Amino acid sequence: MDCIITRTTEAHFEGLYQAIDAVARERRYLAFQAAPPRPASFAFYRRVFEQGWCQFVALEGGQVVGWCDILPQGGESCAHVGVLGMGLLPHARHRGIGARLLQAAIDAAWAQGLARIELSVRAGNANARALYRRHGFEDEGIRRRAYRTDGRFEDGHAMALLRALPP
Repeated sequence: MDCIITRTTEAHFEGLYQAIDAVARERRYLAFQAAPPRPASFAFYRRVFEQGWCQFVALEGGQVVGWCDILPQGGESCAHVGVLGMGLLPHARHRGIGARLLQAAIDAAWAQGLARIELSVRAGNANARALYRRHGFEDEGIRRRAYRTDGRFEDGHAMALLRALPP
């Protein structure tokens, strides 16, 4: 089945919510273990959409199977920085969809004037770390005990991608 990568619109909000919730409930990849309540989630998605921030979804058969966003860090001194978040449903992994989502978001972030994209990824998520490295992200450090699930701590890797700036 063909996969379409597109900017998130309001028509995708329910599917996006369901995808985020499914990945969160795996308790292995995201910082939260279930999607926030629908009203809060939809308000957040609406703000991202209305502000024109970088958020893309992957669609198969019209259904959301993944997402990638790069959202502003906040604060005037960090206005050039975006924070990356992404996820794929299990059946959409290891098929190149994540790479396509990531590249679409990076391209949009650079077009919007961002100069730095940063992320945190769990130490045990070797596939994601490899994907980020293939797209030029570099390790910046270890975030010790950054995650805790079921009483077990896991380190996080801080990674970043810097846009080449003109001299």
